[in-house]
Amino acid sequence: MKKESIKIRKANLSDTKGIARVHVESWKTTYANIVPGEYLNKLTYDSREQIWINSIPNGGVYVAENNQGEIVGFSSGGKERSGNYDGFDGELYAIYILKEYQGQGIGRALIQPIIEEFLGMGLNTMLVLVLKDNASCLFYEALGGKKIDELEVQIAGRKLTEVVYGWVDLKGVF
Repeated sequence: MKKESIKIRKANLSDTKGIARVHVESWKTTYANIVPGEYLNKLTYDSREQIWINSIPNGGVYVAENNQGEIVGFSSGGKERSGNYDGFDGELYAIYILKEYQGQGIGRALIQPIIEEFLGMGLNTMLVLVLKDNASCLFYEALGGKKIDELEVQIAGRKLTEVVYGWVDLKGVF
């Protein structure tokens, strides 16, 4: 497949269907051997779309579009939510890219505006929570994320481990 030019832009409410599709399809491919299949099979575009209808107006959501204007990835971030990690002010909430578009630099391109937004808000640090068995752990490590914690989480009755990666100086990421 030839490499397409991908456009990164701030999300708007008309993007919710496309984001929901990427969200569900990415979960199904990324977590196929991690999260129970019955849970993945119950994910719906409609339920995910509602999440994004509520989130996009708050900002911090970006999309990656292919040449046809289809959303092939998205990222979202904002203030750190748990309050459990002193000194970490920003949090990358989500980044998902359709399987066939992974490995093309889109992930880096989707994280960049989040980091720029954080720096503009005076947030110089960031963390992200990632399932330990997710291959994207290598992506975060390549971007300079350091493992700062591990948590046990339950998804569909299965105990899974989440790794918390942190960045203490976002100015050095890009």
